[in-house]
Amino acid sequence: MATFFGEVVTALSRAGVDEEEAEREETPEDLEIRRELEKKREVRVRWSPRPEPTPDAPLRCSRLVLSTGRNAVAFLSSFILDSVRWEVVGAVSLWNEWCRTLDATNVLPTDSFCLFYRLLSDPTVLLCQCNCCVAEDQQFQWLEKVFGYIQKKDLQVIILSTCPVTNYKTPESTLTLPSPFLKALKTKEFKDTICCPLLEQPNIVQDLPAAVLSYCQVWQIPAVLYQCYTDVIKLDTVTIETFKPVLSSKIMASLVKDVPESTEMLKKLLATNEIHNNIYT
Repeated sequence: MATFFGEVVTALSRAGVDEEEAEREETPEDLEIRRELEKKREVRVRWSPRPEPTPDAPLRCSRLVLSTGRNAVAFLSSFILDSVRWEVVGAVSLWNEWCRTLDATNVLPTDSFCLFYRLLSDPTVLLCQCNCCVAEDQQFQWLEKVFGYIQKKDLQVIILSTCPVTNYKTPESTLTLPSPFLKALKTKEFKDTICCPLLEQPNIVQDLPAAVLSYCQVWQIPAVLYQCYTDVIKLDTVTIETFKPVLSSKIMASLVKDVPESTEMLKKLLATNEIHNNIYT
């Protein structure tokens, strides 16, 4: 351990320790704890369509809209999702250090959940609201257990996400940026019009949105990520409405609700969130 700032400390090295020796260091108790932890961190996906999809008979899907984080989820809830046109067809349950997902469909904006919805008028359109943290070691499981049961042929994917504006790399100060703002990143196969400027180098994306976009790039699936950079971490009207240009995209245009209804739904979501927060203050 360093005793002052800037001190050079030689890290302990396991170089030269072969795998057999490393395995011998684990006691049966250690192995049992590791197995139990791996089991607890397993990502589980339940599909409700009958018969349930399988890797050999995947769910037909032409469009998948994925929102991650509270503001992106609130945007879809306000402007796209309703109980008349959509039905729940799947749920992801997972546990990690940051969240434990709920199985209920009647969820609050602050709850941790990951639900899949299907458009009743076109069952090939799926919407996923993921308001939970998928840990780094769980992302591959999430991808395999979701995309492994969805037909990849003729599939298009759109991802909505938010992140702190301090993550945005720019020569100017982030304090002078007109936050919030929207940037896009797409796979090579995505040919439709982009609704905002592309994300410039050397910026990168992280977490589940990055994992999904990388998966789509490998499998040659047309996909685009719209990332909102914001200086507000809670549910925020301005941040939510920053996604509005996406509504005019080819993938989303036919899914939009009436604007007055969407505005009213957004007000209800924010009011519910405010009441929920006041309970714990």
